[in-house]
Amino acid sequence: MRNISRDLKLILDSKIGKGKVLLLIGPRQVGKTTLFKQMIKSLAPEKKVQFWNCDESDVRQFLSDGNLAKLKSFIGNSDFIIIDEAQRVKDIGLTIKLIHDNFTNVQLAVTGSSSLDLSNTINEPLTGRKFEYNLFPFSTNELVLNSTMLEEAKQLQNRLIYGFYPDVVNNPGEEKEILTNIVNSYLYKDIFEFKEIRKSFVIEKLVQALALQVGSEVSFNELGNLLGIDTMTVQRYVDLLEKAYVIFHLRSYSKNVRNELKKSIKIYFYDNGVRNAVISNFSPPDLRSDIGNLWENFLISERIKNNAYHNINAKYYFWRTTQKQEIDFIEETDGRFFAYEFKYNPKKTHAKCPLTFSNNYPEIPFSVITKENYLDFITE
Repeated sequence: MRNISRDLKLILDSKIGKGKVLLLIGPRQVGKTTLFKQMIKSLAPEKKVQFWNCDESDVRQFLSDGNLAKLKSFIGNSDFIIIDEAQRVKDIGLTIKLIHDNFTNVQLAVTGSSSLDLSNTINEPLTGRKFEYNLFPFSTNELVLNSTMLEEAKQLQNRLIYGFYPDVVNNPGEEKEILTNIVNSYLYKDIFEFKEIRKSFVIEKLVQALALQVGSEVSFNELGNLLGIDTMTVQRYVDLLEKAYVIFHLRSYSKNVRNELKKSIKIYFYDNGVRNAVISNFSPPDLRSDIGNLWENFLISERIKNNAYHNINAKYYFWRTTQKQEIDFIEETDGRFFAYEFKYNPKKTHAKCPLTFSNNYPEIPFSVITKENYLDFITE
């Protein structure tokens, strides 16, 4: 198993000793705890480190008490404490604030597998006391830096089908079993535990429906009719799935053109492997009718990961008119816009920008991303 260095490590390394809580949020099974442990081991092997796993009931109990004397007995002479799966503890932000304010010699590193209750209960208590980051499955850039660009290019078909979860990447040949386990055991765990979803099968069917619509406009009304629930419930469930880092959405870009779609959204998955596991389709790219959707999901999710890891604050859109002229992806960074079309077939490199778009937005450069130039698009 390869020990793959994460892009966030250097950033986190620089925050050790800065007196603030390190908060790392992302899906389960993407290596948050591993990253903290590696960081502490390499940077501060002399430090006394404790690991508190909030999946354990006794840990949840003492962290829920908020008793300063009891916390002091648990902390002892520790220099560094990792609090894992913090979203399992009610009002965890207040407890972390208590530790931070009263034990100034201790630095906390906190992981959360979703932003469901974590953001609501941590952000306010820890205002000015934390550095917060997102960790996702491996990125293409991370894998390139740990091997070579040529080697990663050879893995493209595998990445399109099986994605980037660390356990998947490190165990070739066992991808289907691992992904099936992730979907069955971890994907919806936080949603079901924290939001008291009574009909869990509805969430699962919704995710399957969204997986089949990747790259297409999503109608909450149609999904509601399909699932037998109202539109507001669909919107609520989609919001929960986003907060649990299963999916994310892009909104339509609209500024000048009368017939532009104004309020449409598209849904994507953070990981291609999870998307394919949800619909139980691991067929190779050349045998798939949805290869264009896979390609689009892959490039957008990888671009977002790479930007996030390099502190590039961007906004993301798609563009489409009522006449079905469209552009797959528009990125806005520091007020500058860039438009991209994604074509899996390299022969379509010279696809043209829709005339309506180029006439109305002549200042926005347009590029086509194919298998021949994709690495430049999703790596540093």
